[in-house]
Amino acid sequence: MAVYTKVNQTEIEIIENKFNIGKVLSFSGIKKGIENTNYLIKTNKKKYILTIFEKRVDKKDLPFFMKLMYGLSKLKIVCPNPIKNKKGSYLFKIKGKSACLVTFLRGEEKKKLSSSDCRQIGKNIAVLHKATKKLKIKRKNSLSINLLHKISNKIDKRINKLSKNLKTNMISDLEKLRKTWPRSLPNGVIHSDLFIDNIFFYKKKFYGFIDFYFSCTDYYAYELATCVNALCFDKKKKKFILNKKKSYNLIKGYEAKRKLTNNEKNAFNTLCKGSALRYLLTRAYDYLNTPKNAVIKKKNPREYLDKLNFHKKINRFSEYLR
Repeated sequence: MAVYTKVNQTEIEIIENKFNIGKVLSFSGIKKGIENTNYLIKTNKKKYILTIFEKRVDKKDLPFFMKLMYGLSKLKIVCPNPIKNKKGSYLFKIKGKSACLVTFLRGEEKKKLSSSDCRQIGKNIAVLHKATKKLKIKRKNSLSINLLHKISNKIDKRINKLSKNLKTNMISDLEKLRKTWPRSLPNGVIHSDLFIDNIFFYKKKFYGFIDFYFSCTDYYAYELATCVNALCFDKKKKKFILNKKKSYNLIKGYEAKRKLTNNEKNAFNTLCKGSALRYLLTRAYDYLNTPKNAVIKKKNPREYLDKLNFHKKINRFSEYLR
């Protein structure tokens, strides 16, 4: 979440009139995240999140995201539920951009995860995957390994200031991964962006997932690999090192609800490298191109360079366990 598009009182009043949400008492921008503009809206009835869709979200995909969150809510998966306006539509325009209003989830992200937290998360990722299988919807992954060249081509040599020959190395890594990427694994709709700030806890227990705007159809094990990268590395002496107790518990929590196949285990290292490269590329692009006036905390791509380099040094699934 972030703030690129500034919203004023008049625009909030227009939203208030379009929805049956009660009287708006306050609204404030949410700085976290990097993709879309988000505001917390408090009314005399409830709290809501206003999302204004920015650069990387294709408006053609928006109905998919609305159907996904609505469908998951119906299946008792705790996540934001999109709100229909008085005309029966989830989507509307604000400052010429598509937007939606969703329910506010109680709870909050944990600043630091324990091994026990990772096991809870792993279990609930598998529950999420089983639930999405019941929804007859799909969306192509616009950031799949075969489409990442669209981002790498836009990154110029300024990125080499972070690491020598980084642009050339990223392109080389991408070509290698495209050749070794698994052709067929169990798949379905995944969240595709399960970072710590998209996972909520309430009263010290897992509560729900937020921010489904990268959700797509892809390998289930790719989601798990993304979570190993996002949740299971600790920073030590300025380097990111895998915490194997966390990755062990994340994977075992997942397998408590859905067993990984041998093919998924054999491909896991490749999936981890692909996920690390995906975030290295998108963060590198954002690092160079985020507007100076955006209310946002930029994320350093170097973190994912460390993680990619770690995965290059190992190749067996067992090396992600104890």
